[in-house]
Amino acid sequence: MTWRKSSYSGTNGGDCVEVADLGGRVAVRDSKDPGAGRFAVAPGAWTAFLRDLK
Repeated sequence: MTWRKSSYSGTNGGDCVEVADLGGRVAVRDSKDPGAGRFAVAPGAWTAFLRDLK
């Protein structure tokens, strides 16, 4: 699994979330504490979340 974060987070890590494709689900975790756990949502829910952020 490859975790990705926004290019807006800069090079110092930032306070961001990271996402990964789980093949049918989108996993989300905190970039500051990646070992603390993650949650997964359906791709449609992730798309709606991103749309609402804009």
